[in-house]
Amino acid sequence: MLKSRKLLIFSSFILILALLAGCSGNQTNTELSKDGSGAGSGNKDKVEISLWLTPQWKGVFDATEKNADYDSFFKYAADKFAKQYDKHNVKVNVQVIAGDQRDELLNVNLNGGTPPDIFVESVFAMGDYAHRGALVPLNDIVDDAAKKDIAQGYWDNVTFGKDIYFYPFSQNPGTLAYNADMFRAAGLDKFIGNENEIKTWTLDEYNQILEALKTKLPKDKYPNAYPMGLYALNNQGDTWNLAYLRMFGNKFFDDQGNITLDDENGVKAMDWLKKVYSSGYTNPGAESVSSNDANAMFQNQQLGISFTNAILFNNAKADMEAGKSPKFDIRLANIPTESGDPLSFTYVVGASVFQTGDATRTEVAKDFVKFFSTDPELVKASKNSIPVRSSVAAEFKDQFPLFAAYDANSSHMFNFTGNVPGYSELRQVLYPELQALYIGEKTAAQAAKDYQAKGNAVIKKAKENSTINK
Repeated sequence: MLKSRKLLIFSSFILILALLAGCSGNQTNTELSKDGSGAGSGNKDKVEISLWLTPQWKGVFDATEKNADYDSFFKYAADKFAKQYDKHNVKVNVQVIAGDQRDELLNVNLNGGTPPDIFVESVFAMGDYAHRGALVPLNDIVDDAAKKDIAQGYWDNVTFGKDIYFYPFSQNPGTLAYNADMFRAAGLDKFIGNENEIKTWTLDEYNQILEALKTKLPKDKYPNAYPMGLYALNNQGDTWNLAYLRMFGNKFFDDQGNITLDDENGVKAMDWLKKVYSSGYTNPGAESVSSNDANAMFQNQQLGISFTNAILFNNAKADMEAGKSPKFDIRLANIPTESGDPLSFTYVVGASVFQTGDATRTEVAKDFVKFFSTDPELVKASKNSIPVRSSVAAEFKDQFPLFAAYDANSSHMFNFTGNVPGYSELRQVLYPELQALYIGEKTAAQAAKDYQAKGNAVIKKAKENSTINK
């Protein structure tokens, strides 16, 4: 009987231990669920990804927001994403990178095997990373709704080979800007568009405008003023020079991504540049003038027509309001062509996903890119720049009337990089040929021929190292 009593006591002790262990286990699960990694959070594991960006805009939806900074939007988007994401417990580490440090930091981290999961930047600055095989295709996160809302021209800008490597979010369209007050003073009222219009002129009309600005502009009111700006000091602002070379119908790149400027239409464009320069329709010394110089001349009313993009245009108006530059009626126009069908281009800003070798992080990164690029609330942040989505442009057209004009202009868009490999190096080839053209060292035909030969040598070499062109 004593033996049975001892056995009963021992059994009771074991039962108590089991109950304590069960309680302990329940407490552990509860504690784990607090950090999102236990049964209380659906047993979701914790995944951290990194997002880098160069400064795009401050605030989530507006720069006037309290404590607005360049990382505000992506921190807000990350928090919203994490709360609804059911695959993992996600943390997004957001880091702002200075534009002039972008390539150095990316190359160091790529060489070390630690690239960011996501990078948000202007596509033309990131294309070489697609050719290097450093980026993940995003075709599978782009649906028909996005393709319908975002014009084809934007998708052309982000497609390399057969794959989409960047998800378009916003843009910075490039156009011409003109001083409507100078136009009126030169009797060019009929060529002035309304203030919320991107005016289209034919090339013949544009030549008439240049002639009138040269001969009819009152010299007492606009001393030392020239009809239009030209520059060729370096590769900055080269996008507009690339547009001028297409004005007579040259396609610039063939289907294999090779430069085809050395034809009748390309030479005519080179010859037109030389003629307007030699005839005094532009500022003198274009070979030693930078795009920054030309922009400053335009703001000081020394040029009737100059280059601009949405950021420069808004900055120019802000400078006028702040008294930093003379106030005048500034308006927008397309780059004219001989055919009358204008030229337009843009700098698309969007997210890319880097190859990290971690399948889970890549999946989460792609899911996050799709989330903030399609979420009905978050896409409205593109109004801080210029929207690529027609729906957002339409929603805010009353507040930002030019949104509708930029959206309509997308049908005239050309892809200025051609998404060719080696584009960053290719940018170093054009301006020396333009310099030689302006100072008379080369004819238009020779400059076009030499640019094509040197440019195609750059592209050929880059193709050998491109994972897309193999």
